[in-house]
Amino acid sequence: MAKQNIYDNETFFEGYKELRYREVNANVLFEIPTLLSLLPDLKGKRVLDLGCGFGEHCKEYIDKGASRVVGVDISEKMLKVAREENSDPNIEYMNIAMEDIGTINETFDVVISSLAIHYIEDFEGVVKAVYSLLSDGGIFIFSQEHPMNTCYSAGTERWTRDENGRKIHANIANYCVEKRYDYSWFVDGVQHYHRMFSTIINNLADTGFRIEKIAEPYPDEALLAKYPDYYDNLHKPDFLFVRSVK
Repeated sequence: MAKQNIYDNETFFEGYKELRYREVNANVLFEIPTLLSLLPDLKGKRVLDLGCGFGEHCKEYIDKGASRVVGVDISEKMLKVAREENSDPNIEYMNIAMEDIGTINETFDVVISSLAIHYIEDFEGVVKAVYSLLSDGGIFIFSQEHPMNTCYSAGTERWTRDENGRKIHANIANYCVEKRYDYSWFVDGVQHYHRMFSTIINNLADTGFRIEKIAEPYPDEALLAKYPDYYDNLHKPDFLFVRSVK
């Protein structure tokens, strides 16, 4: 199966880096707070971070008391930044694809993945590999693009608007067609994989995980008063979070 490494594309990498370093973005407002709220007590825990990117989360897990963190990413460009900006004696960065984590010869108490799962084709294989790497009672937490977003394909209008251009509702199409979609984000040909919500949950359950919590963050009135552009997220959430236990 093909393993996407779009983050080593220089144009994509620079565009993504500029986006992530903005003071206000969807990651800062929704994704990161929700992910951190789902974490267990990390004191003394061994943590595996899948698709660790720049390594900010790896450093955060150490600051929260983790005894060891392994961050894996397919992008050497991302890991170069991680090693320069988020290094620690108890963090190890590995340049491998998520699909290859079965080669890691140790076990973990917590496996976490932030907005990377939707880039992989073999979700079932990765879930099984995570299960094998977890100690009994270990926790698997991940965020991904919400399935309402991943089923969207280019060439169709994403929103229905009123006469003033205000978004009335999102146009959702082909939700039940599970496939790879290619789209433009900084560069053409970025690949993500659409899976139905039921497929995601059933893969976890069939592997042996028990689902503990689902989260779909959206803005409250205080956030909307400050950042009204995020009203979109009342029509559909951008992110899906799942916390499960072995």
